[in-house]
Amino acid sequence: MRIDLPEFPLTGGCQCGKVRYHLTAAPVVFYQCHCTECQTQSASAFGQSMRVRARHLLVAGEVRTFSRSTARDTELACDFCPECGVRLFHRRPQYADRLNIKAGTLDDTSWLVPAGHIWTGSKQPGIILGENALIYAGQPDDGYAALEQRWQEMIASN
Repeated sequence: MRIDLPEFPLTGGCQCGKVRYHLTAAPVVFYQCHCTECQTQSASAFGQSMRVRARHLLVAGEVRTFSRSTARDTELACDFCPECGVRLFHRRPQYADRLNIKAGTLDDTSWLVPAGHIWTGSKQPGIILGENALIYAGQPDDGYAALEQRWQEMIASN
């Protein structure tokens, strides 16, 4: 499936508007995570993660950060608006050059189609995945390489 990326910068922010951001270049990958941690964090069936290069993200407004350990015993730093509590980004300290935008915070989400789905072993039973999607029961063994390649193919004409 081919995706037409919107014009850059992409904009987004929290629910109350105190934190706004601009993304100035194409995301590295967009995928949906069905782990129970993302279900809890999003209060929904899955989390939407858009990995970007940190240098392409400009943030206006104050964010607060909390850190937690994941089920895979890695540290995850989560940035949120201190006013309304919306989580905007998450990142792992060992990858200082990239982070994930919680894609539901984009102003325009109409173009989002995931390259694939991870942690589908814990997905909600009513969620139906596309037959051509990359699907991983847990964490991708290849460090997201196949998801990133699929995403690049999906946006290739941009």
